[in-house]
Amino acid sequence: MSHSVSPRGGPPLTSLLPALALLCLAGIALRIPILAIPPLLPLIHDSFDMTEAQVGMLVGLPLALFALAAVPGSLLVARFGARLTLMVGLVIAALASGARGFADELLMLYVITVVMGFGISVMQPALPRLVREWTPHRIGLGTAVYTNGMLIGAVTPIALTFSVVMPAVGQSWRYDLIFWGVVVLLIVAVIAVMLPSLPARKRAPERLPDRWWPDWKSSLTWALGLTFGTNNSIYFSLNAVLPEYLTFTGRGDMVSPALLAINVAQLLALLVLLLVADRLLHRAWPYIVFGLFAVVGMFAMAYLDGVWIIVASVVVGFATAITFGITLALPPALSKAEDVSRTAAGTFTIAYAFSVVIPIICGALWDHTGLPRLAFAPIVACAIGMTLLGSVMSRYKPSA
Repeated sequence: MSHSVSPRGGPPLTSLLPALALLCLAGIALRIPILAIPPLLPLIHDSFDMTEAQVGMLVGLPLALFALAAVPGSLLVARFGARLTLMVGLVIAALASGARGFADELLMLYVITVVMGFGISVMQPALPRLVREWTPHRIGLGTAVYTNGMLIGAVTPIALTFSVVMPAVGQSWRYDLIFWGVVVLLIVAVIAVMLPSLPARKRAPERLPDRWWPDWKSSLTWALGLTFGTNNSIYFSLNAVLPEYLTFTGRGDMVSPALLAINVAQLLALLVLLLVADRLLHRAWPYIVFGLFAVVGMFAMAYLDGVWIIVASVVVGFATAITFGITLALPPALSKAEDVSRTAAGTFTIAYAFSVVIPIICGALWDHTGLPRLAFAPIVACAIGMTLLGSVMSRYKPSA
C-alpha cells in the first residue's frame, strides 16, 4: 500500500521493522548506564563527601571517553564491521555499569565510569553506519528511532529508580546501579539474538577498506561536532546541575519530577520526529526556534519555582530533543557511505570533548562564587551557540 512505502522510493516501511527494532534497543542500552546516575547524585554526593565540581566530573567522565574513544571506534568499525563493534561496546558498557555499585571509594567509581564510557563510545560510530546500511532511504527515520531508544533508556531509570527499584533494594544506590547493569545485559542478549536475522553488508573484493581517520580539515566535521557538542552540553549539564540546585534550594522533592519531565518531553519530541524528521533535515528554522525556547526554559529553571520548574523542564527537554535528533541524522545524511563512520567519529570527538568541560565549569562556578544560579550560565551559552551553529548547518548539501 502507498502509506507503507518510503517517500524516496525505498522498500516498504514494514520491511524495515526488524532493523528499526534493533536500532531502538541499541539506543536504550546506550543511555541507561549514563542516566542511572543523575537521580542518585545527592546520595552519591553524601557517600563520598563530594564537591560540586567533583559531581560535575562524575557526569562529565563518560563524555570525555566518548571523545577519546570515538576515533578508535571508527577504526574498529572499519576493520571488524559495525555489528561486532556494536556488540563489544554494549557488553563492556553493561558490565562496567553494574560494577559501579561495587566502588568503595571515589577514585574507583571514576575508573569504572571511564571503562563504561569507553564501551559506549566505541559503539557510537557504529550506529550511524548501521542506519545508513539498514535504512538508506529513510536516514531521518532510522536516526529518530534509535534516538527514541536513547530517550527511553534515559527516562526509564529516572522514572523507576525511586518509585520501584530503590524500595526493592533497600534504598541502596549501589544495588540500584547493579540492577540497571543487569537490565542492560538482558537487552544486549536480545540484540545478539536478533542481529543474525538482519542482512549483512557485502563488501566487493576489489574495494579498499573504509577510511576511519576523521578529516580534521573538513569544515563539515567541525560544524557537526560543535553543533552536536553545544546541544549535548545542555542535556548533560542539566542532569548534573539541576538535582544539586533543587536539593540546595530546599526543593529536593522536585528532583525526580524535573528530570522525568525533561526526558519525557524529549521522548514526546522524538515521537514527533518519527513523522517529520526527514522534512526537518537541512533546515535552519528548527535550531532558531527551539534554541530560543531552550534559553527561555533555563532562565525559568533558575528564577521560578513550583510547577514552573516542571514547565521549564518540559520546554527545555522538548526543544533540545528536536535539535538533537536532526543533528544526529546529519553525519549519515551528509557523508558518502564509506565515510559515515569517520565523519561520525570526528563529530563525536569534537562534541564530547566540548561537552565534558561544561558540567565541570558549571560546578566550579558554583563552588568558587557561592552563587548556585551562576551554574546555569554556561548552559545558556551553549543554547545560544547551538542556535547559531545549527543555522550554519543548513548550508551543507546532502550526499548522493
